[in-house]
Amino acid sequence: MTAEASGTSDTPPTTDDAPHRQHDEQAPKPRTPLLAAALTVFPLALLAGSFWIGRLVRPGGDDWCFLPVLRDDGVSGMIGKFYLHDNGRIANALMVALYGAGGVAGQQWYATASGLLILAVVWAVTASALRSAGRTAPRGVPLLVAAMTAVVFLFATPNTYKTFYWPASSVSHTVAPALAAAAVIPLLRARSRRGRIFALGVAVVAGLFVGTLSEGTSIVAVVLLCTALLLSLRSRPGPARGHTRLWCGVALAAVVTGMIILYTSPGSRARRDRFDTGATSVFDPGSMAGALRAFGDILGAVLTTWTYLGALAVGILLGLLMRESDPAGDGSPTRTRPLVPALAGVAAFLVSGYLCTLITLPAFPHSMMSYGTRTWNDYLFVYVLLLAGIGTLLGAALRARGRGTAAATGTAAVLCAAVCVGLAVPLAGLAHDMDVRARHWDRQDRLLREEVAGGAEVLPYVPASVGQMRDPFGNHGRSVWPATCTAQYYHLKRITYATRMPPGPTR
Repeated sequence: MTAEASGTSDTPPTTDDAPHRQHDEQAPKPRTPLLAAALTVFPLALLAGSFWIGRLVRPGGDDWCFLPVLRDDGVSGMIGKFYLHDNGRIANALMVALYGAGGVAGQQWYATASGLLILAVVWAVTASALRSAGRTAPRGVPLLVAAMTAVVFLFATPNTYKTFYWPASSVSHTVAPALAAAAVIPLLRARSRRGRIFALGVAVVAGLFVGTLSEGTSIVAVVLLCTALLLSLRSRPGPARGHTRLWCGVALAAVVTGMIILYTSPGSRARRDRFDTGATSVFDPGSMAGALRAFGDILGAVLTTWTYLGALAVGILLGLLMRESDPAGDGSPTRTRPLVPALAGVAAFLVSGYLCTLITLPAFPHSMMSYGTRTWNDYLFVYVLLLAGIGTLLGAALRARGRGTAAATGTAAVLCAAVCVGLAVPLAGLAHDMDVRARHWDRQDRLLREEVAGGAEVLPYVPASVGQMRDPFGNHGRSVWPATCTAQYYHLKRITYATRMPPGPTR
């Protein structure tokens, strides 16, 4: 997108490209549709299983406070709560209202809806990027890439429950980066003046939405947009480069505007007061050094998680199997000094990851490696896509050499399957824990509602948590929050800590 190859719509292909095209045309073509179909079964089966597990989700943590507001005050009350009191995230409030309007059922369907959305976005980005670069891949390969990157992003994280199943966290740190990526699709597919205008309109809407949805994703978007603008300085002049620069500039302005709206909101000021943070305290030398140490710990955990290799492996497969389809494409980094955009992508990931750690560390000063892992996803989405992109460059380089491609294809395919199996094991354990809590939650929910219907105003509550979620009276009764919200949810004046539920019907 940012660097154009010889043979673009502005510069006809030269004779120097002939050997490359001839090699592409004469390269052996294995039975890739069958291979892609067989491999895609693994990640799609894992996704399907995770969607089924979603039926076990029950409210917890912030959900206790969101659901009563939506029930009593509606969407406007939810927006007011966020903008005036909580954090200033207007778009976040809209998304919470979208799934929260369905109550418990809305939370149970959230994993399926968000998972399909992320899969569709990565699938469309992959197909659009190939088309923009003048490349094609065998049928089924873009879906394989999308499915593998989605399962790696969702299930290789330290806490899959908060990444995928807890809607309150997912809308801010999991779905947010996917929505930002979706805004690139119209840019990659624009071929006419009307298409370019539409892409600019999407950039404005998406930028404002992301800017008021998630501070972390906004920072990542700003860093990536600035990186794309810098890379465009190296590309050849022409309409494609001009439109890309304009789109990046418009998107950057929209994101920054959204961030200003969020930062100046009463809710954001109240949040900074709660954590005793501000621009000066966040960017003082002590805070910056602490964030650097914390980000180093995060990188150590991420880089030693072997299942992320699934994204690299599927990228290698894509690089080995893709072919040139249109010499008049917008340019491909696999054909023009790919090392520069690859290094720029790595630098953008590191810078955005550090800045995200810097702004979130005050909220998790002693728990960034445990309770705060959900905030990593703002930049881990970029990390997964970056691994897939680097893998594509490696695969294309191996294919250009013309030797060892069969062995590389087989190795990458086996690694993709192994990663899916490796991710399925902890997911099965999480499903068991979620089932235990769901049974406990349902039984207690029925008992509380029966007692409330009989006129009770104060009732005992037995905490039950999963995925390091906060439940009333957690930590053996020492953590009271969110007991007040839970009492409001059940129309009670107060709930009290208990260790055992009274006898009652079981599910």
